[in-house]
Amino acid sequence: MTTNACGVDFGTSNSTVGWHRPGQPSLLALEDGKATLPSVVFFNADEDTVAVGRAALGEYLEGYEGRLMRSLKSILGTSLMNGQTEVQGRVLRFLDLLAMFIDGLKTRAERQAARHFRQAVFGRPVFFVDDDPKADRLAEDTLGEIARRAGFSDIEFQFEPIAAAFDYESRVEREELVLVVDIGGGTSDFTLIRVSPERAGKLDRRDDILANCGVHIGGTDFDKQLSLYAVMPLLGLKSRLKSGAEMPSSYYFNLATWHTINFAYTRQALASLKDVYNEALESDKLDRLFSLVNKRAGHWLAIQVEAAKIGLSSSELVTLPLDEIEAGLRHDITRAQFDQSIAQQIDTIENTVRRLLVDANVKADDVDTVFFTGGASGVPLLRQRIAAVLPTARAVEGDLYGSIGCGLALDAARRFA
Repeated sequence: MTTNACGVDFGTSNSTVGWHRPGQPSLLALEDGKATLPSVVFFNADEDTVAVGRAALGEYLEGYEGRLMRSLKSILGTSLMNGQTEVQGRVLRFLDLLAMFIDGLKTRAERQAARHFRQAVFGRPVFFVDDDPKADRLAEDTLGEIARRAGFSDIEFQFEPIAAAFDYESRVEREELVLVVDIGGGTSDFTLIRVSPERAGKLDRRDDILANCGVHIGGTDFDKQLSLYAVMPLLGLKSRLKSGAEMPSSYYFNLATWHTINFAYTRQALASLKDVYNEALESDKLDRLFSLVNKRAGHWLAIQVEAAKIGLSSSELVTLPLDEIEAGLRHDITRAQFDQSIAQQIDTIENTVRRLLVDANVKADDVDTVFFTGGASGVPLLRQRIAAVLPTARAVEGDLYGSIGCGLALDAARRFA
């Protein structure tokens, strides 16, 4: 049965909208014939326009003056939810920024489907905020408020790894105990669930879910750690001042974190940087940092680091072109360096999976399948450590960017039929 309800996967890095139609692909094309819409907004100061998705990244990389904002979902559950920023001389609330993106997401989906969507199941991480139920609830409530502002009148939420399990279940031929590993841009979520063709028809799946958990670590954290470990030292991170102290790290942490990059461009940050310049023992590295800040190329560098992370998932070595910072500058990064940079985060993820098995009272050998989804789930070190925890389970890779959206579409069709 075709439904007027959709599934919305508002992701940290990419977003999708799914609409369940028997015999047809669930995901709707949102930009240039592609199902994913990068969760990016660019305020073009030269043209006084606003672009989203790939168009936003394209305008930024073409060199237009303006403000690029990415990892919008990361705002949910933080103090920035009630904050504001200045864009093109106007005050913009972060809530309004998110509402603008969700409204555009809905409009694109409706245009592609040739119908209006009023009912939706939104995906959400197991935890928007770790170890703070009140803040986590506020984050979900805020996303619901934003969805209603965009025109959705009937909204439900589903944990993203459970949605991915629904997508996997649509293809199984027998009962399986599945660990869903969803490593997105901002969170890592896990669900241990029984799936089967017979169970798929049930609306209430609570008895099939043995346990779920999550941790606030994702692909953007891998980007950040790789940047701090392998790239920011080229710009002076951990270099020494004449006093013997290390160069202040706040500049580098801001530049390595998607949603704080613009903080590095403030007058206060620039004035502070000028104050320490004459005290630096390696001023050539500070020259690169000044070049980056003066060109407002922080997002450009973050995009290069993200590309390096992706490249290191299939290669042992990538070469980072850094000509935007210094003519002719190139930098090699190895898989081993990448592994070292994210070791602490991978330890946390592995321990989270081990606790999940304990909470569910399940032995490792009882798990039939590990289903990987999420754009950051292909990191080799992550796969190796999960395989070590569950050595007898077969690994299945879903649509890394689409499984959640497809599962949410299925869930929406069942709930709102």
